[in-house]
Amino acid sequence: MKSRKIVIVGGVAGGATAAARLRRLNEGAHIVLLERGEHISFANCGLPYYIGGAIEKREKLLVQTVEGMSRRFHLDIRTLSEVLRINRSEKTVSIQNLLSGEVYDESYDTLILSPGAKPIVPPIPGLADARTVFTLRNIPDTDKIKAYVAEAKPKRAVVVGGGFIGLEMAENLHQLGIHVSLVELSAQVMEAMDVEMAAILQQHLRAKGVALYLSDGLKAVEEGGSRLVLQSGTELAADMLVMAVGVQPESSLAKEAGLALGSRNSIRVNEYLQTSDPHIYAVGDAIEVQDWVSGQACFVPLAWPANRQGRIVADTISGKPTPYKGTLGTAIAKVFDLTAAVTGNTEKVLQKRGVPYLTAHIHPNSHAGYYPGAKPLALKLLFSPEDGMLFGAQAVGEKGADKRIDVLATAIKGGLNVWDLAELELAYAPPFSSAKDPVNMLGYVAQNMLEGEVDTIQWHQIRDLAAAGAFVLDVREKKELEGGFIEGAVHIPLDQLRDRLAELPAAETIYIYCHAGLRGYLASRILQEWGFAVKNLDGGYKTYSVACQEMNNCSLATPELVLQ
Repeated sequence: MKSRKIVIVGGVAGGATAAARLRRLNEGAHIVLLERGEHISFANCGLPYYIGGAIEKREKLLVQTVEGMSRRFHLDIRTLSEVLRINRSEKTVSIQNLLSGEVYDESYDTLILSPGAKPIVPPIPGLADARTVFTLRNIPDTDKIKAYVAEAKPKRAVVVGGGFIGLEMAENLHQLGIHVSLVELSAQVMEAMDVEMAAILQQHLRAKGVALYLSDGLKAVEEGGSRLVLQSGTELAADMLVMAVGVQPESSLAKEAGLALGSRNSIRVNEYLQTSDPHIYAVGDAIEVQDWVSGQACFVPLAWPANRQGRIVADTISGKPTPYKGTLGTAIAKVFDLTAAVTGNTEKVLQKRGVPYLTAHIHPNSHAGYYPGAKPLALKLLFSPEDGMLFGAQAVGEKGADKRIDVLATAIKGGLNVWDLAELELAYAPPFSSAKDPVNMLGYVAQNMLEGEVDTIQWHQIRDLAAAGAFVLDVREKKELEGGFIEGAVHIPLDQLRDRLAELPAAETIYIYCHAGLRGYLASRILQEWGFAVKNLDGGYKTYSVACQEMNNCSLATPELVLQ
């Protein structure tokens, strides 16, 4: 190993991590790090916040400099060096020095590919000729946007794409006083979440002044980028256009070298991150990974997997074979005042896979309600109806979403089930949580469902039931009806329920709802004990109303209801 030569193509999370770990394990190895750009290790995820001003100093984005990393780890780092091709039979790579134009070959014993992913720029008429169109991948992209905003002082920006980068750019441009319109081809923002959870973000974005154009796409760019035509025919004026429709793996080198490719043309690797060539490994945003929950192949370009892969590929190359066990897809984003976080499989993914599942929604406070500053959380858990194993979770809220999603991600990785969630002994003091943490509450709700203590229906089901004339029972207080209710529902407050059983139909199922689900559960238990067939609306009116308002596919009544 002492004389081994390892060439790494690409820095940042995967390549730079691999280089540093390799040196720690192999003091005598010759390690060459090739980077097409000027910077080898920078904080990709911090770029929007530097544009918006939350990160004030540009140098804070530089995790490692070439000089510092070369000196500390004794690495042969060559920036502004683009790898043109891999010559597998000769075990060399052809490199062009982007400053001098010189092309030369570099030999390797082992090659690590860490080329990352690049923004998708669709072939939209007029886009290539637009003068004020931007993408965001690296520091030069960031510098361009920062300079343009400072010099041109744009008043109107259009962001195309409602994923993580699109939402972060929308917020940070808004922070600069720019009016932002966000265009998303899907019916929702944040495709990584399910629709009713994304609906919370959409309401918040609109409240902050962001104009949303959902189920719509960019059709044409006219007048050099100052006028945009959407697929719906809507025209938007724009001083700048940010394309954030997603990323695709930088796999052209691998493809041209004849390496096997996987989903979305990502580089296919085995559990040890080895490509179809035993001398070539690949890590980071360019590779195909295994979904932790399903074991199926997928493409998940996130920072944590890239860092982890960089470390373990170095271990494997150094004689400590370490498998990469899969990607859970845990992710989080700041959306103005809200935090949106996901882990594991969504309901959409489970439906696509044909996997049976159950869903639990709850709306607890971030910490004890009697302590100042508590904020509401929306939590969603997806789990197996057979054994309670956890499939995925989502969280949205002003406070506490990050810590709950981390606990749930750990639970999924640890193979815990819903009964285990109820058993978790989590830190409690009034400023931080409740004696029964929201994660415990998810466990209790799911446990009740599996043990038959409550049968639930979802927000999109009760809509059709009510329209078909099913008996829907609202057990909230009279005052709460002023905020809206499900049309056709009968109103009997929970505390009056035992005294008004005669008003309920004995021969049909009663569909109960309250504000967030708890009183509906209590009502369900009362009526079940009296022999009624009942189902409780999971997540209550709170989940139902926000989803309906955003999806525009069910009506919300206002207080003309004749109370019974």
